[in-house]
Amino acid sequence: MIVKEKVAKLRELMKMEGIDIYYIPTADYHQSEYLPDYFKARRFMSGFTGSAGTLVVTMKEAGLWADGRYFVQAEKQLKGSSITLYKMGQDKVPTVSEFIKEKLPENGVLGFDGRVVSASTVNHFEKLIASKGGKTKEDKDLVDEIWEDRPSLPQESAFLLQDKYTGAKTEDKIKRVQNAMAEKNADVCVLTSLEDVAWLLNLRGYDIEDTPVVLAFATVTKNKVTLFVDKKKLSADICKKLSSAKVSIKGYFDLGSELSNYTNKKIWIDSAVLTSYYKKQIDKSCTIIDEKSPIVMYRAVKNKTEIKNIRYSHIKDGVAVTKFIYWLKNNIGKIEITELSAAAKLRELRQAQENHIEASFGTIAAYGPNAAMMHYSATEDNFAVLKNEGMLLVDSGGQYLEGTTDITRTIVLGAVSEEVKTYYTAVLRSMLRLSKANFLYGCTGASLDILARGPVWDLDLDYQCGTGHGVGFVLGVHEGPHGIRWSNTGTGYAIVPLEEGMVVTDEPGIYLPNKLGIRIENELLVQKGKKNTYGQFMHFDTITLAPIDLDAVRPEDMLDDEIEALNQYHAEVYSKISPYLTQKERTWLKIQTRKIKKA
Repeated sequence: MIVKEKVAKLRELMKMEGIDIYYIPTADYHQSEYLPDYFKARRFMSGFTGSAGTLVVTMKEAGLWADGRYFVQAEKQLKGSSITLYKMGQDKVPTVSEFIKEKLPENGVLGFDGRVVSASTVNHFEKLIASKGGKTKEDKDLVDEIWEDRPSLPQESAFLLQDKYTGAKTEDKIKRVQNAMAEKNADVCVLTSLEDVAWLLNLRGYDIEDTPVVLAFATVTKNKVTLFVDKKKLSADICKKLSSAKVSIKGYFDLGSELSNYTNKKIWIDSAVLTSYYKKQIDKSCTIIDEKSPIVMYRAVKNKTEIKNIRYSHIKDGVAVTKFIYWLKNNIGKIEITELSAAAKLRELRQAQENHIEASFGTIAAYGPNAAMMHYSATEDNFAVLKNEGMLLVDSGGQYLEGTTDITRTIVLGAVSEEVKTYYTAVLRSMLRLSKANFLYGCTGASLDILARGPVWDLDLDYQCGTGHGVGFVLGVHEGPHGIRWSNTGTGYAIVPLEEGMVVTDEPGIYLPNKLGIRIENELLVQKGKKNTYGQFMHFDTITLAPIDLDAVRPEDMLDDEIEALNQYHAEVYSKISPYLTQKERTWLKIQTRKIKKA
C-alpha cells in the first residue's frame, strides 16, 4: 500500500470515529528516541524514515514536521506522497500546535493513541483546542487497523550489567531514589523511561536496536520496587538477583492496574515521559508531583568507575575507527567501496573489540553531497560508490560493556578544493574551540555554544542542530538533561549547568545542500579546574581518540592555540591507539597525527 492509499484509509477511519485531525508522533509507550519496529507508525504512514518527526492528518491535508537534520531527506522521501513537509524552526512555518489549532473545526475532535503521547502533550492539546470547543479522542490506534503486517513487540532476553562496570549496586541505587522521594514526601515514584529503569536495576537488553534497554516500567515505594516487564525476557539468575534487591516482577501491561490501585498517595511522575493513558489511570485522590525523575541527573553524572570504563571504551572504539580510516585510505580506488560496504567494514572492526554489544545508532556513511543530509542513511536501493576524490562523512558509535561512544570523522578520499579546505578548517576550529573551553561552574550548554559556532558563523553559515548532546552509560547515545545548543527547541537540553562527570559531544558542522557535508565530533568529559575567589572553574577533557584528517586542513586559517590543541590531541591519539595497531598501521598513524604548523 503506497502512502497516498494509507492516508486515504486513515481518513476513512477518522470519519467513522468522528475524528477531524489525527496526530501521529514518533513515540512508544516510554517516549523513547529510537523505537522498536512495532512503534514506527509515523514512518509506516508517511514513508519518511528519519528518527524524528510528526505526522498530522486532517480530512483534506497532511503534514510532516521535521527538524533541520532531515530537511533534504524528508523532501526526497515525501515527494509524490501528498504530504507537505513543514520545516521546523523556519520563518513563517507553523508549529504542529499552530497547525492543529488553525485546522480544527469548531467543536472538532483531535484523535491519537494516548498510549504513545505524553501526558504533558495531551494537556497542552486540551488547552490549545478549548477555545474552539474541541475535545480529544485518545483511545484509538487507527494506524494499527491499517498496518496489516505490523511487527510484533520485541522478545529479546535481558542481561544484568555487572557492578564492575556500573560502579554501584542495584540496592544502593534504589536507596538513592528512595532518599530523593523522602525529600519530597513522595509515596511512589513512577519510572516509564527505559533508561531510568535500566539504570536503576542495572538491567540491559536488546529490545531497541542500538540502545541496550528492555521494554519495562517500574514503580518505587518507600520499601519496594516493582518491575513491569515480560518475564520471559528474564533468566532465573536475573530474577533471583532482583528478588534479593526487593524487586518484585509483574507483567509489562500491568502498570495501569497498579496505578489505579493507589489512593490518597503522593505520586512522583514526569508528565513529559508518562503517557496520557497511564496518567489517567491514577485516582483523583492522589497528589501529583510532576518533575523529572531524579534518575535523569544520576544517569548524567557518571561515577568514577563509569568514567574509568568509558575511557577504556573510547580506546577500543578509537582503535576500530583508526583501523577503518587506514583501510579506507589504503583501498580507495583499488577496490569497489560503497557507503554500505564502508559502514559494514567499520561494524566488523568494532565487533572485533572485546565486550562489544552493538552499534550505538545506525552508522551514517555519507559520500559527497549525501553528507549534506545530517542523518542520511544509505539503503540497498540507494547508495553511493566511493571514488578517490571528495570526502566521506562517517558518524558512528558503539555500545560496549564499558560504555557508549559517538564519533564523527570526515575523511578525505582525494583532492579537494581550497573552498572545501576553508569549510573543513572552520569546522575543525569550531570543535577545538569548544573542547578547550575554561568556564565558571553554572555555565550551561547554551552559554558555551557560541564558542563552537563562531568560526562557522564567521562564514555567514550555520548548522541547524545543536552542537552537542549528553551520552548515556551503556544506554542511549543521546542523553539529557544537558547538551550544547544556543536555542532550546523544546528538547530541554542545554538549560542545566554542566556538572563534573557529565559526558557531552562536540560536533559542529557545515552542510551545503546537494554539495557537501562536514562534521567532526569528539566526546568531552566535564571536569573541575581551579577554584579561586571568582568561583569554581570547569573544563573539558577530550575522551574520543581517533585521528582527524589533516589532508583538508589549512593551518594558515587557524590560531596558534588551535594548532597547539590539535597537535596535543594527535599526540595523545598516537600514544594511546598505536599499541593496538600493526606496524604498517602505526607507521601510517604517525604520519596522520604529525604536528602541523603555519607555512
